[in-house]
Amino acid sequence: MTSPGSMAGPTSVAVEAHLNAILRCYTRETSVPVSAGQLSLTADGSTVTAVVQHASRTGLHLFTDVLVDGVAPAPEELVRLLSADADPAEIDDLAARTAESVRNVAVFVGEQGERGPGRFLEAEQVLLFGHLNHPAPKSRDGLSGAELTAYSPELGGRFAVHWFEVDAELVSSDQVAGAPSLQGLDALQLMAALAGITPTPGRVLIPAHPWQSADVLKRPRVATLLAERRMKALGPLGAQWYPTSSLRTVYHPDLPVMLKLSLGLRITNSRRESTPTELRRGLEINRLLDAAYNAGTATAHPRFSIVRDPAWVALDEGGPTLTGLDVAVREVPAGVDSCACLAGLVAPRPGQLSRLGAVVAGHGEGGAAAWVAEYIDQVLVPMLHLYAETGIGLEAHQQNTLVRLDDAGRVAGGAYRDNQGYYLASSYLQGLLAVTGLRDSTLAVVEDAIVDDRLTYYLLHNQALAVVGCLAMDGLADEDTLLSVVRDRLSEALPSLKAAGPDGDRLAQRWLSADRLPCKANMMTRLRGIDEVVAPLDAQSVYLEVPNPLQLGAL
Repeated sequence: MTSPGSMAGPTSVAVEAHLNAILRCYTRETSVPVSAGQLSLTADGSTVTAVVQHASRTGLHLFTDVLVDGVAPAPEELVRLLSADADPAEIDDLAARTAESVRNVAVFVGEQGERGPGRFLEAEQVLLFGHLNHPAPKSRDGLSGAELTAYSPELGGRFAVHWFEVDAELVSSDQVAGAPSLQGLDALQLMAALAGITPTPGRVLIPAHPWQSADVLKRPRVATLLAERRMKALGPLGAQWYPTSSLRTVYHPDLPVMLKLSLGLRITNSRRESTPTELRRGLEINRLLDAAYNAGTATAHPRFSIVRDPAWVALDEGGPTLTGLDVAVREVPAGVDSCACLAGLVAPRPGQLSRLGAVVAGHGEGGAAAWVAEYIDQVLVPMLHLYAETGIGLEAHQQNTLVRLDDAGRVAGGAYRDNQGYYLASSYLQGLLAVTGLRDSTLAVVEDAIVDDRLTYYLLHNQALAVVGCLAMDGLADEDTLLSVVRDRLSEALPSLKAAGPDGDRLAQRWLSADRLPCKANMMTRLRGIDEVVAPLDAQSVYLEVPNPLQLGAL
């Protein structure tokens, strides 16, 4: 079974994809049961109907012939209807962002550009529809035209980053000593090498995404520094970088580092600008790994790794916020072209199987079950082991999860990338501080129960069950069969998780036994106007309880 709209034009494909995403959100978030056949529900006095072409325990349903009172709606109209009880201003905003997302997806489907070189970039550039459970997955705050083409991975975008020369006393930086990817340079020397120029004595260089370089000129602090000639805009310099699936992290196949840049565009629920804590967090993780804080996980799961962020540079760091000019330096994983982000693997492709489906289809009978088993063993279980051992929970959604593939497309390992998404269960805090010698941690320290809930969404719903849902949607295996594989591999891992740390098998046991599990409500979160980057962790998103897909029974 291929993705919807396989014979339709780009706009029709984009509309159908968004109607599906909206109905997936709404049915999950309002506990509307979905089964094969016909969906019918009443909202704000209207009747919404759809043919359920594929019903999924994971929530990856496929709807066709979506109608409101017998008429095909635009996605933004369906959003308004299904959000009628929310704040009117938030409804207006979400409807506008949904319409924008539809326009962008139509462009992505109809005008796919030349892809960047290598398998790594291929997976970064195929997310034509974005988050499959979000009403406005490709909203980019009005980015359009030439900017959309240049800055979008879906269109094969590439660009030189822009540079600013700034008085050194205004800039803060830090790096991990001896990090191989820095090639013997400190963070400021690396910036000059990437720009390809030597700064004026007493000054240093900071890169910016081209969109951000124009936006920060409007900010009072930057405008003042420019007027005082304490900083200077130099424009584009150096290599042409490729945006990855996050948009703000850029990659060049001939360079040893990636750059994670601030980007003030609102993408899905958040503006993607770094905070001082986020920049420091990447280095704390580096130093914990160097101190063998995860020694048990590294020994038990040598094919799983954390992609490191060994340096950062920021203008006016030290206050509660930054100016928007900052960069985190990210290593390029060894053998990067064996790495594919999970989001790119499971992303639907019009008229085709997903990339994952196309690979697994070549593995013959039982190939889907074998791939899921290896995925659980080599990607999911190592993340659970790290949590059990250290209390560090990874916000490993699909875009932050890398799968290492061998030449046949089978799982050969996994990795996690981010310098922001690290939780620390509070019961582990004192043990961590004993290792670092610090008074506090930059990790998001919260109660163990909250971390459990977050990991249930990110590791199980958003990540592992996305693999199951994708392969079932592609018609390569019965979904219940694949869910049974997940159960079997988690059950097999329980003894090692229990041995990894106090109550280390708690989370996996919950997944195997609970009737209902916490799940993030993306549409509700968006309608409440929550910016998940800056919101307090205990109010970061709206969560609800949904039936546990691992409890096999009536759909």
